[in-house]
Parts: sequence; structure tokens; C-alpha cells
Amino acid sequence: MSVLPIPRSELTHHRLYEFAKTALIKIYSHPYVTVCDLYCGAGVDVDKWETALIANYIGIDVATSGIGEARDTWENQRKNFIAEFFEADPCAENFETQMQEKANQADLVCCFQHLQMCFETEERARRLLQNVSSLLKPGGYFLGITPDSSTIWAKYQKNVEAYHNRSSSMKPNLVPNCIRSESYVITFEVEEEKFPLFGKKYQLKFANDISAETQCLVHFPSLIRLAREAGLEYVEIQNLNEFYDDNRALFAGMLMSAGPNLIDPRGRLLPRSYDVLGLYSTFIFQKPDPDVAPPLATPLLQDNEEPGWRDDGQNVLAEPPPPLSAPVPAPHGLGKISEQKGILGPGPADLRFSEAL
Repeated sequence: MSVLPIPRSELTHHRLYEFAKTALIKIYSHPYVTVCDLYCGAGVDVDKWETALIANYIGIDVATSGIGEARDTWENQRKNFIAEFFEADPCAENFETQMQEKANQADLVCCFQHLQMCFETEERARRLLQNVSSLLKPGGYFLGITPDSSTIWAKYQKNVEAYHNRSSSMKPNLVPNCIRSESYVITFEVEEEKFPLFGKKYQLKFANDISAETQCLVHFPSLIRLAREAGLEYVEIQNLNEFYDDNRALFAGMLMSAGPNLIDPRGRLLPRSYDVLGLYSTFIFQKPDPDVAPPLATPLLQDNEEPGWRDDGQNVLAEPPPPLSAPVPAPHGLGKISEQKGILGPGPADLRFSEAL
């Protein structure tokens, strides 16, 4: 007897992801703003934006079919905001020349789906961030959700360590390429121990989901560097487990209504929810408004450097450099990425290392 597949909308990872998008929109959106949705797909988030009482919506996607579905969704449901849709690739095309009429119009630019695929090459990631900057008004925010490369790579490194510690009789130079849990399987396309800054591909397959997603790890220091080059200042990158804990009082009820078996009666994430939600991070950047206040400068991170880390495991930006006349103290934190075991950005505390190795 065949078993019918579980509808995608009922899968645990889908419900948690939709919750995270809704929560982020509630925090950063406000009435009458203009929103630009990159890789808008079939318009699955139009209800969320209508609830946020936005005034204008700009949907951009590389796929003609996705744009058509998004437009049909908006027209058929008669949403209370003005919407425009454009077929374009945010990672490949120059919006400054192709979408001049939309320059500096968006209060929010969001990317909830495909930031990770923009990290296939540095050129694609740079183009995306330049396009985001051209769309945003001064003072506007670029926000979204992406797989947490820190968590994923640290789990992978734990597998590598466990493999090397098992037995000397095993084949040398053979690196395991899978991460398995009750909720998902992550398989890297190439077995290697070094983290490349761009193009590190893997497949993510969730339990009970019929399809696997091919993605690239997002190297957070490179994301911060390229964003700053495009005129966007780093605000925050936060693992979704920490995001939920910080906002539990606001969003526990909303997550409870998202379906059963996600949180306990006290609003704490159940183990499976914690495992799935911890695979993702929020990211927030802002385009400075020189007429409001001087922006706080994003630290100039090299690709092989990382913000400092406190003893309690929280990510903190480095202190400003001392005057040139003063002796320069020894650097704190974890040092270079090449000297670490995959700590590339925020992640659950138990996956962080307290010192460079």
C-alpha cells in the first residue's frame, strides 16, 4: 500500500522557515513602506507583506514562470498594495542600468531564498550586493535568511575529527562528505577539509521531502566585505535558534499556531525544531543615510579573518585600533579562518571553539 507524501506546507522545516520569515518581516517592516523582494518565486510571501500594511511591492525573479505566478497571486487575491514584477537575475544583471527607475526607492530589500546560490562565485555575490545597494533608499535595510555556514561547516568538521579519531586502519586521506541527523542529510559535492570562500556546494535533503536542494555555503566574512564595498553596513548575522530565544516572548504564540510538535508548553524549541532552525541565520545590512547620523563603520574584515569572540561564545566586533603611537596589543579572538575548525560566523554556542587551534 503506497503512502501519500506529506504536503510541503506541513513539513517541519517548511513551517519553521515560514515562521522565521514572518517574524523578520514583523520586526523590520512598518506601514506604507516600499519592499523589493529578490527571488520572489510564486509570490508565497504576499500575505505576509499585506499583513505588514506595506504600500508598494517590487518582485524580482530570474524565472518567467515564477514572476507570472507571483503576478497572478497578487491580482487574484486583490492585495491592498501596489505591485510591480520584473524578470531579472539579481546576481548577473546590472540594475543600475536596467532598472534605473527603481533606484533608491526601496525601504526594504529582502532575499529569503537564494543568497546562498549567489555565492557560487565572487562575481555573482558582488553583483547581488551592488544591485541591492542601488535599489535601497539611504537608511534602508537589506535582510533575509540563509543557511548558517558556521553551523553546517562545524558539524562537518566534527565528522572529520570523529573519522580521524576512529582507527588508523581506515583509508588515509578519505574525508567523509555527509552530515546526518533525524531531520536532514547534507552531502557535500567535493570531499575536502578546507573551506573555499566561494562555490562550496552541497545538497540538503530534509526528512519526508521528496526533493533535495543544491546550495553553496555563504562565507560570512566575505559577505560582510562585499557588502561594505557596495555601500552596505553590517548590522547583524544571527543563528535562528538565537533569534528565536531573543524574541521568544514576542513569537512563541505565533510559532505555537504554526502547527504541533514545534515547541513545548513553555515556548521552548523541541529538539527537532532546534536542529532544523539552527541550520539557518538571519542577516541584516543597512545602507547608511548621511543626513541622519554618521554610520558605524563595518570592520574591515579580510577573507581569512573573523570578528572576535567573547568567552561566553557571543560574536562581537573587534575594538577600534589604538592610536599609531601606542603599542599594538596581540590580537584577540580566534585568529585566521585557516587556523580554525570552520567557525565562519554566528552559530550555536556548542559549535564554537573558544580559541584558535
